[in-house]
Amino acid sequence: MEKITMQDIADALGISRVTVSKAFNNQSGVSESLRDTIFQKARELGYAKVPYTALQKLEQTQASAQQHTSPANTVSLIVSRPDSAVFWTSIIHRMAQELACYNINLMYTYVPSAYTPDFSLPPILKAKNSMIAGCVILNVYDSTILSMVNELSVPKVFLDTVPSLYRQQLNGDLLLIEGYRTEYDITESLVQSGHTRIGFLGDIYYAQTNLERYRGYCACMQAHRLEIDAKYCLTGSIGIFSYGKELQDFLSSLDDWPTAFVCVSDFMAHFVKQYMDENPQYVPYPVELTGFDNSDEYTNVAGTITTANVPTSLLGKRLALQLLFRTQHPDAPYELTFVRPTIVPVFPYRKFPDIRKKEIPKNR
Repeated sequence: MEKITMQDIADALGISRVTVSKAFNNQSGVSESLRDTIFQKARELGYAKVPYTALQKLEQTQASAQQHTSPANTVSLIVSRPDSAVFWTSIIHRMAQELACYNINLMYTYVPSAYTPDFSLPPILKAKNSMIAGCVILNVYDSTILSMVNELSVPKVFLDTVPSLYRQQLNGDLLLIEGYRTEYDITESLVQSGHTRIGFLGDIYYAQTNLERYRGYCACMQAHRLEIDAKYCLTGSIGIFSYGKELQDFLSSLDDWPTAFVCVSDFMAHFVKQYMDENPQYVPYPVELTGFDNSDEYTNVAGTITTANVPTSLLGKRLALQLLFRTQHPDAPYELTFVRPTIVPVFPYRKFPDIRKKEIPKNR
């Protein structure tokens, strides 16, 4: 799915791109009502750069319209670290906008990133006569908390889950970003470029999507009879707040490097690129990176690595519609849906050059 541009907004409204640009840059010549219409259309289309003040105004307008919404028209978004990345906020904003079209209010329910013995789910979720019509679970990856949520009696839709819960009975619908085939193809592009020593970086126990991407990488390596060298792979549990430090320690421990790393996300790739830029003396030759998510916020790798474009706007809308279906058909069989991203390659594909290895300093 291609990223939305100002021209797309202009075309959807039948106005000029100049008018849209003036609205976004707060320039004269655009009426207040037209400016609001432009911002509303931008949000509907999933444009990623709607000004924060405009978003506040849109949300206030929607909240005012929903003041008389009945409790049955309220759904809960169970979320952890909602402001951690634009990736998640884009999904949430689009989901809220879609639900508003059906006069449904979205209520945030925050849960911690890690379970502690004193934690319990809010009473509003656990009440037998709950005011909540259903819930969407997003960016929650603690297995204990997810298990607690899984036991709730309200209709549920999960975006991703942990591998341990994926293998058990999930009491709700599950949407997954397809990773096996996509990561296979990304790894294939490295092989076709001449790489034979390829590592993988990403916690495969953190999320089912991470595990699927690792399996895709492994399948491609095995198909080409290439060794999956454990010393080039960091796949164990990584602290969500210590990614940078743990990755730095891993890279610093390498006596020799692969020629490429398949990174489970752009988030991971940007840490690797940062390390290589700051410690060129430890990198014996050019090392190619790939990512996943196609996130613009990691500027040191954005546009320079092969990645996968995850349609966040589509995901938000899809989650909202799936929850609507689940609330209307609570007895229907649970569904597993894969949303496949598109690969965004580095053009032109680069043929990996002959390696001229330099000696890595021993005392780091």
